[in-house]
Amino acid sequence: MALISPSRRLRRTPFSEGVEAANVKAYTVYNHMLLPTVFESVEADYHHLKKHVQIWDVSCERQVELRGPDAGRLMQMLTPRDLRGMLPGQCFYVPIVDETGGMLNDPVAVKLAEDRWWISIADSDLLYWVKGIANGWRLDVLVDEPDVSPLAVQGPKAEELLERVFGNTIRSIRFFRFGTFQFQGRDLVIARSGYSKQGGFEIYVQDAEIGMPLWNKLFDAGQDLNVRAGCPNLIERIEGGLLSYGNDMTDDNTPHECGLGRFCDTHTAIGCIGRDALLRVAKEGPVQQIRAISIAGDPVPACTEFWPLYAAGKRVGRVSSAAWSPDFRTNVAIGLVRMTHWDAGTKLEVETPDGLRAATVREKFWI
Repeated sequence: MALISPSRRLRRTPFSEGVEAANVKAYTVYNHMLLPTVFESVEADYHHLKKHVQIWDVSCERQVELRGPDAGRLMQMLTPRDLRGMLPGQCFYVPIVDETGGMLNDPVAVKLAEDRWWISIADSDLLYWVKGIANGWRLDVLVDEPDVSPLAVQGPKAEELLERVFGNTIRSIRFFRFGTFQFQGRDLVIARSGYSKQGGFEIYVQDAEIGMPLWNKLFDAGQDLNVRAGCPNLIERIEGGLLSYGNDMTDDNTPHECGLGRFCDTHTAIGCIGRDALLRVAKEGPVQQIRAISIAGDPVPACTEFWPLYAAGKRVGRVSSAAWSPDFRTNVAIGLVRMTHWDAGTKLEVETPDGLRAATVREKFWI
């Protein structure tokens, strides 16, 4: 495969020096930045993540900051999740939708104060949509991208590692909550969250100058924990049913199709731009929905295009992410399946680059 040519448009991160020293083998481009995807191998990284602790450079999870008297109003306009009960110090997973109810992003909203929010975005240029809404409605709010670079600490030993660096108060942070901690005289927001099912934290680094000192401190403190550089892992992501915006869903899909209906309070999310469209979807129900799919046979090749799903020769859906799972000894996959064939146990066929394979709809994801 051809290499990526570096340029100023493809931004490095405050942790790039550490990532390169850890012998990163592959990157992808995410929000115009480098995101590592492989260190030793996808499978070796997967086993290590499940047993130990990894440091992830996820600076590409850029923040859209809302600041001003109308920050809360603007945040509610963006999502069908009712945010009225959200308190400073909380993080909410929030589907972001357009006027048709289509998914624009699936970020984590971080409420820093009543008049200050961060939207920690997946891979899309959400900043411009948010600026457009703010200006079109003449809201009293400043929208910009702050100098914030998240560093994730993921794996079963993540809490022990962070306790060594930030003290035992770290253990009191509940899931999808955050606290403020000091490092070299700077305040760091640290949330119990992350893009894996192994547990962990995300450190929001607000000053690029402390990026490498923090990276080195974590590695020094975690030597006996077998700490390594890592990255979001394809296999573990699929096993856990963690969706990837742009891969598993786009603006063609509603939150209900993506299985995110539980994060939609459409009747009470007054002001949400896509509310009217989603009220119709909620009433009628989706005609297709994300499902876990098991694919038979040897390890499948990389899924770089949609793989059609068939039942009796008729197309009934697609697979968008797939990989061989060493732990479950099957090919795990994320698929979008029509309601006529989405029940658990339904037998289908999937057209892979290697030909047709038997596939089965599962009741739930693996982890």
